[in-house]
Amino acid sequence: MKEIVEKILLNSLEVVRQFIGKNQEKLILLAQKVADAFVKERKLMICGNGGSAADAQHIAAEFVNRFQLERPPLPAMALTTDTSIITSVANDYEFSQVFSKQVKALGLQGDVLLGISTSGNSENLVVAVREARKLGIYTAAFLGGGGGRLLNQVDMALVVESDATPRVQEAHALAGHILCHLVDYILFQRHVSPIPLETDPQGEGR
Repeated sequence: MKEIVEKILLNSLEVVRQFIGKNQEKLILLAQKVADAFVKERKLMICGNGGSAADAQHIAAEFVNRFQLERPPLPAMALTTDTSIITSVANDYEFSQVFSKQVKALGLQGDVLLGISTSGNSENLVVAVREARKLGIYTAAFLGGGGGRLLNQVDMALVVESDATPRVQEAHALAGHILCHLVDYILFQRHVSPIPLETDPQGEGR
């Protein structure tokens, strides 16, 4: 079993290395888009299904609470958390609209919508992106495999070139942390110090 663990580790590290290497400039640009939205009193909306829903909530929590730097709360929200909205929309209409209805109700021009999908084919994300773009909302997606249907529908696609869902999710988790780190740096550290953020000694409980 040690060989299995080692093989998984090496595979994960290689997938993540290739993903970050190919998408470094996109991550920087996305961080700037999110930071610009926050400066203009707009917000980041994040959505996904299953494990990607957990990733959406994780990223939103890092912005609203804090990542590593002590700073004011930042306006990010996961569209995956209100079970009354999600179940009522799914029951009265269809599951494909559970995110798009929230985008219509809450989205403003200048917001950013980040979709997370290991396949890129989640219908509720595709519909949400279409509605967001109608409202002048910048759209980005963390995707896997070949990018799926979302690849050419978002303003920015960051694709993990792997068909293994666990490896894609691991890369997405790191991308989320890098996004949080870069936004904090842009907004709060660029004019103070170029050194990296220090380790958060109180973050273990999150």
